[in-house]
Amino acid sequence: MSENISSNSEKLNPDQQQQLLFMMLVQQHEQIAMMGLGKIKNPATDKIDRDLKSAKFAIDTLVMLEKFTAGNLTKEMKDFLSQTLTNLRLNYADEKKKDSSSGSKKEEEK
Repeated sequence: MSENISSNSEKLNPDQQQQLLFMMLVQQHEQIAMMGLGKIKNPATDKIDRDLKSAKFAIDTLVMLEKFTAGNLTKEMKDFLSQTLTNLRLNYADEKKKDSSSGSKKEEEK
């Protein structure tokens, strides 16, 4: 796949190459977060491993990226990052809610 990306990126102008790299960086952190949220399999273990701390770290990294790139992104790139963050935040909130509701049930069982 990386060969396909690099051969395609050679046809792009420098700004387009930078935008492609930015999108790939955002997608990498999105995948890390989704793995931590237990939404997709970890390719290294081929298992779903839920780790909310790693998910939060990936989300926080994207928030930092959003902060430091403010005013320097095209509308498309800004929207892409914003939509990714919204999706991740909603999924994170859903998983935290599951934790607190399962914690409440455990307390009720005692």
